Amino acid sequence: MSVAYELPFEPYRFIEDPHKQTIISSMVNFLFDPPSDQKLVKLADGDIISLEITTPRGWKPTDRTIFMVHGLCGSHQSPYMIRIAKQFADMGIRVVRYNMRGCGSGKGLSKHIYHSGRSDDIFECLKVLKKETPESPTTLIGFSLGGNVVLKLVGELGSLGSQFLDQVYAISPPVELYASILMMGAPENGLYERYFYKLLRADVHYRHNKFKDLPRVYLPRDLKMYEFDQVYTAPVCGFANAIDYYHKCSSAHVVSDIDIPCRILLSEDDPIISHHSLDAYHLPSHVELYKTKRGGHMGYLGRYKDKKGLYWLDNLLADWVSENG
Repeated sequence: MSVAYELPFEPYRFIEDPHKQTIISSMVNFLFDPPSDQKLVKLADGDIISLEITTPRGWKPTDRTIFMVHGLCGSHQSPYMIRIAKQFADMGIRVVRYNMRGCGSGKGLSKHIYHSGRSDDIFECLKVLKKETPESPTTLIGFSLGGNVVLKLVGELGSLGSQFLDQVYAISPPVELYASILMMGAPENGLYERYFYKLLRADVHYRHNKFKDLPRVYLPRDLKMYEFDQVYTAPVCGFANAIDYYHKCSSAHVVSDIDIPCRILLSEDDPIISHHSLDAYHLPSHVELYKTKRGGHMGYLGRYKDKKGLYWLDNLLADWVSENG
């Protein structure tokens, strides 16, 4: 059984509700996108990954790099990606914002879809960066679905992980994908399911229109997420069915193989991720599981210690990274 450390988090008044925490934090942003240079990484199957790299003035190749991976239907321009990238850049840290296939500035550059298990795509990008700046210590941070993918990657890498990374953080990761799909399919969470499916459906139709060698496809407007994965994601990506897809891509099965310092953050009132998802797994001592009583799904709108700002999560991550210099 894993041991979880409780972190104190107190949401601001009037936004204690987990749905308010989730929606406001993920949808609202008051900051401009920090300047970045686009870097394209070509994958073996011909698809192209777009990285947005923000390098602060004075950064040296021996200084730290933060590599961030967004969540479902997100991109380098997701509010949390912009906020946290700007924060780290202001700290003098280079930030790489990874766009999953076809997302953000990579829209139209990939024929194949991203999914919850494409850890190899991230690894290809890390290898490119490692070759260019081999002495830059690198922190890998994944948010929501991106958190599952980064945990899957470092679990698969095992002892090889330390050659590319020195720490990894996963925020609200759906490490048991089927459990999260069931939670999202609950009537009280219909808002999230409809939102994500609408974006996924639009993305599928965009790609099939852009890449003329892809077959014509029609997806009904009212599919559940499980149905979408059953009729589209699984067969298109080579899985037997949705359950096979969820099982093979869930990072919970490889978290015990992680061989670098790792921290995982879950909220007990997250509407779409179960905070019990890792309770039954044995975690090595360097994989630390943290839980808060409240916070919603990647919400965490509240004061952090004596620091200013709306976003408790952003300040927490800044402290975690600063611990390692």
